[in-house]
Amino acid sequence: MLPEISLGPITLQTFGICFALGFLASGALVARRLVEIGKPRDWAYEMVFAALVGGLVGARIDYVLQNWDRASDDLLGTLFGGTGLVWLGGVIGGALAVLLWARWRGFLQLALLDMCAPALALGNAIGRVGCQLSGDGDYGVATSMPWGMAYPEGTVPTTEEVHPTPIFETLAMGLIALALWQLRDRVRPGALFALYLVLAGFERLLVEIIRRNDAVLIGLSQAQLISVVMIGAGAIWLARLRGGSGPGSGLRPA
Repeated sequence: MLPEISLGPITLQTFGICFALGFLASGALVARRLVEIGKPRDWAYEMVFAALVGGLVGARIDYVLQNWDRASDDLLGTLFGGTGLVWLGGVIGGALAVLLWARWRGFLQLALLDMCAPALALGNAIGRVGCQLSGDGDYGVATSMPWGMAYPEGTVPTTEEVHPTPIFETLAMGLIALALWQLRDRVRPGALFALYLVLAGFERLLVEIIRRNDAVLIGLSQAQLISVVMIGAGAIWLARLRGGSGPGSGLRPA
């Protein structure tokens, strides 16, 4: 674990570094895809900036809403403070910002969603490296398996050996990103994003089984409930494409 890196008088948070690297890597992937489909490479910078701003705003608003009793005492301080980000709010805020950007650029189409699919998976994979390095509490339950590890120096420390779920997610989402990228020119419009919903949903649904999150409904955590929705939406989308009721179906010839 390495929560911080000290460079003389400057201290850098490894989670923040990985957060930034995730955006940069995703932007590079989007830039390459934009060139492949005949769109301006510079759009990638605009998309990443929109996603970053929208994600940060959404994550902070979600945090304030979930912690209103405390946040209402110092609303401006909470909104503009250095801590307090919620993943789901960040995803929603980032997605809305990118959709608004796409409408402005006249690129509100299935190609946009398909282009984002491998980039989202890659960004998630790199972001989880930050969770692992910082020991931010995003780990699993106690285990006696050989891969179990403790996080005594983490930002949310534990001396118990637990499942290092950030490592599992980095590996899983990295493979998903690779698979989606390889399929980018072999599936019909919309199918790649639908596959992302199914694969990312299954990944999170399974990893939550060994993560230390509380159940909120029918024995499932909030993340698992969202995963079920993702899997269902992606599966229905793929079924409609396969049945010919969508813009296309199946694999294209290589």
